[in-house]
Amino acid sequence: MRILRPYLYLLPCVGLLGLFVYWPIVYSAWLSIHQTNILNGRSRYVGFDNYLELFGSEQFHHSLWVTFLLMLVSVPPRLILALALAHLLRESHAFARLLRGVYFLPYVTSSVAISVIWSWMFNTDIGFINLTLGAIGIGKVPWLQDVNLALVAVGIVAIWKQLGYDTLLFIAGLNAIPDDYYEAARIDRAGRWRRFRDITFPLVAPTTLFLLVVSVIDSFQIFTLVNVITRGGPANGTDVLMNFLYYLSFTLFDISTGSALAVLLFLGLVAITLAKLAFARDKVNYDLS
Repeated sequence: MRILRPYLYLLPCVGLLGLFVYWPIVYSAWLSIHQTNILNGRSRYVGFDNYLELFGSEQFHHSLWVTFLLMLVSVPPRLILALALAHLLRESHAFARLLRGVYFLPYVTSSVAISVIWSWMFNTDIGFINLTLGAIGIGKVPWLQDVNLALVAVGIVAIWKQLGYDTLLFIAGLNAIPDDYYEAARIDRAGRWRRFRDITFPLVAPTTLFLLVVSVIDSFQIFTLVNVITRGGPANGTDVLMNFLYYLSFTLFDISTGSALAVLLFLGLVAITLAKLAFARDKVNYDLS
């Protein structure tokens, strides 16, 4: 009985994970190879027909491309800004700790509330951003009416929301680097750029790799920001994969094709993650000793 006791303590957690995480994944995979009528609950096996329908859909290809563009717009600036902020806020004085909390606050704030506030700020006529630009002589910018600018606007909000989380992790990574390395570099008269290039960047690579994987996954799962701020518009310019999945499953009520898209998204993210880890295996050093 003593051998089983630890597993009994884990049973509630494992049960909840199985019910709300693993079972939905398995059920989605089952739905993706069946054609299900949600009115009468009847299903028939169709094999990979739902996947073939997706691959032949122009809207799927468009949503995949838009999601990829959003990743390019949001992920690199997010990591670069987070590393720069981490350098500025790594000190332990009170003001730096206060700023860390300020930057982290958007990460724990409701995505819906953030989206509503930013949609007001991006308003062409009364938005704070355009009013500020007008004060310095720049005309009104149609942030949410222009196909290209709308995607940039969503990317800005995504960066702003996640920046505090990335910054805190980079601060932890920077603080793990022994000061002796920097002292030796100063004795050798290495400048700031050389210290960053030869010491900071290589030794913070594990944190960078982790945040790169997480941020790419986040960019492929963005839904609330798009649904509230742009609703996929204008002209489907921000119709990302998650928005297309929602449209299939809860507007057209085609849960079978929607499940196929969910499975493809899951497998695609797993493949991207494994490819990154394999590529970085020999390039990331986890030993700081």
